[in-house]
Amino acid sequence: MSRYAAFRRTIPTEARVSTWHAADGWPIRRFDWPAEQPRGAILFQTGRGDVFEKYLEAFAHWHDAGWSVSAFDWRGQGGSGRLSADPNVGHADDFAPWIADLGVFWRGWAAENEGPRVVVGHSMGGFLVLRALVDRAIAADAAVLVAPMLGLRSPVGARAGGWLAALMRRVGDPARAAWKGHEKPGVRVNRQSILTADAERYSDEDWWYAKAPELRLGPPSWAWLAEAFAATDRLRRDPALTRMAVPTLMLLAERDALVDSAAAAAIGARLPDAEILRFGAEAAHELLREADLVRDRALAAIDAFLDARLRR
Repeated sequence: MSRYAAFRRTIPTEARVSTWHAADGWPIRRFDWPAEQPRGAILFQTGRGDVFEKYLEAFAHWHDAGWSVSAFDWRGQGGSGRLSADPNVGHADDFAPWIADLGVFWRGWAAENEGPRVVVGHSMGGFLVLRALVDRAIAADAAVLVAPMLGLRSPVGARAGGWLAALMRRVGDPARAAWKGHEKPGVRVNRQSILTADAERYSDEDWWYAKAPELRLGPPSWAWLAEAFAATDRLRRDPALTRMAVPTLMLLAERDALVDSAAAAAIGARLPDAEILRFGAEAAHELLREADLVRDRALAAIDAFLDARLRR
């Protein structure tokens, strides 16, 4: 068991949860845990449907290493309101507002925190972080992409999946749910198996949602799904990838059932300064919430990367 397991179900007393307002006034729920004598600051960005509470154990690890840690819930999920009339549906007509939110937040956050400044993105957050770096919406000293959504798994393949999502977006309400379940259509295995082998860490999510049911989010909308296919395809074809020189560590689960690790590895190979660490059959999608064997390796790799690239 992790020495930081006690942090999984409690907000640290030194941390604060507050509301930040985006440029258009949209309320965004944020988390800040300043270090007493910070070596730098980490901004963590969650995946689709996530809340920052799921990563408190990892935050405690980094905080103990001297990092101030911040995070926020993307607009449309968690404690940052909803973008659909159905609060259970994760909707987005366009991913651009998320990039804009990240850029504005980053500028204020960077002014509040002395460097080095690190951005960590998981899953959808990994895509949005890389997109923001490529577009120069943020200027990090180092980046870590954890199981980044740089391509999507689909039961019918990415090309057909993208075509189907675009079609379904055009017929009927684009904000309607793309499927009934939470993570992935057409699977008969339980949800935990595609996220983590650690049953206790998996149960933390439901514990937080029982405490605050309004934080829970269900399946994506057809519009979100169509945008995810289209936006990741645009990024994969963007020549600006070869000019994104921020030192980047990419952690990939080769048997990830949600995102396409091969597509992510191909992008990593095009970045001027990127390291890739692969996990095999022992790892599912949520590497930072996996069983200790996987999670400890992931955190050790992040620590070593930051120590090497951001020498004090």
